[in-house]
Amino acid sequence: MKQSRKHIVVIGGGAAGFFCAVNVARQQPGWQVTILEKGSKVLQKVKVSGGGRCNVTHDCHSISEMSKCYPRGEKFVKKLFRHFFVPDSIQWFADRGVALKVEKDGRMFPVTNDSQTIIECLLKEANQFGIELLLNFAVKTLAQTESGGWQITADNGRNIQADALCIATGGFPKLEQFAWLQQATGHTVVPPVPSLFTFNLPKHPITKLMGVATPAKVRITGFKEESEGPLLITHWGLSGPAVLRMSAFAARHLHDHEYKFTALINWLPYWNETSLREAIIQHRQAHGSQLVINTPWFGLPARLLEFLLQEAGISQQQRWADLPALQQNAFVKKLCSYECVASGKTTFKDEFVTAGGIDTTELSPDTMQSKKASNLYFAGEIINVDGITGGYNFQHAWSSGFVAAKTIAEQTV
Repeated sequence: MKQSRKHIVVIGGGAAGFFCAVNVARQQPGWQVTILEKGSKVLQKVKVSGGGRCNVTHDCHSISEMSKCYPRGEKFVKKLFRHFFVPDSIQWFADRGVALKVEKDGRMFPVTNDSQTIIECLLKEANQFGIELLLNFAVKTLAQTESGGWQITADNGRNIQADALCIATGGFPKLEQFAWLQQATGHTVVPPVPSLFTFNLPKHPITKLMGVATPAKVRITGFKEESEGPLLITHWGLSGPAVLRMSAFAARHLHDHEYKFTALINWLPYWNETSLREAIIQHRQAHGSQLVINTPWFGLPARLLEFLLQEAGISQQQRWADLPALQQNAFVKKLCSYECVASGKTTFKDEFVTAGGIDTTELSPDTMQSKKASNLYFAGEIINVDGITGGYNFQHAWSSGFVAAKTIAEQTV
């Protein structure tokens, strides 16, 4: 039989931590729930994500399709999402007066276009159930008590006792930052590396086109995955969803190569070199007098087309009929497999996540419980699960936080 007053502690005042805390408190309103946050503010990633609009989730109602958007943790989230998925997130916020809208790329935002709407919703829920929020509480050590609960000690010496503990600190960029957690719980940590970053192209001529955006397909030499979507040329290199997605899938590969690699860009994602070459041959026969630069089916931004023609050695007065085979082949190569030698990365701060964290094999996706210690749960980015940009990491936060909360509320005795 459950005792009436339990103390549940959540470490981390981000999306996953708040979602866990408020859902425990809602299911067990007689319990004390405390959130420990090492900083002076909570929900900071919620605030800045999506350019300050908060990309709450993604409009995908197929668990198998959604799970493919997690370079690390695909199998884990496929099981987790059976318990709390996109429709549940939409309904949860709708029940609290927060309506979400779908944008054409599938991203979902509050209709207010303001991340503060999500923050206020979570804070209101926390206040309604009397959740205690302790700021500037940096956890130094954890220790399991004889009764199976946990003692949490802050770096200022303050101690807190918990009947159950959920760790939702977010990711750490360095392995040594997990030491306090490994020592206390015995969990394996997959070494963290950055994910979701842009590509630096030092002194590459394409950076002169900064501001140009276009659909493209991105590959990396020596890596099998490819990524398709909007690409943005910046003054330092390449950005946009296609690049960020590529960086996520290739995060460990690129880390292992010290971020020195060659990116191959297909500016015409519906074509490959063979099909484009055949189409050009037919086009030359039918429209030989047309200037190459005036070919409408390229559909590229004018500045980019001019640049690629110049790179292939083709003048703006060149007609198809007079185009030498050497320049034609060079042009096809520039259009379908443009080489960008990259050296380094730049953090995409709005969506920055780490690949790495608590090994998913040591957690249950059906409960978010630790397999190593009792009354211990994990939620969010502290786990070795990370999604591409587009609301996927927040969906993992909501799902893991909710499932941890449900289990804590039902099984803490």
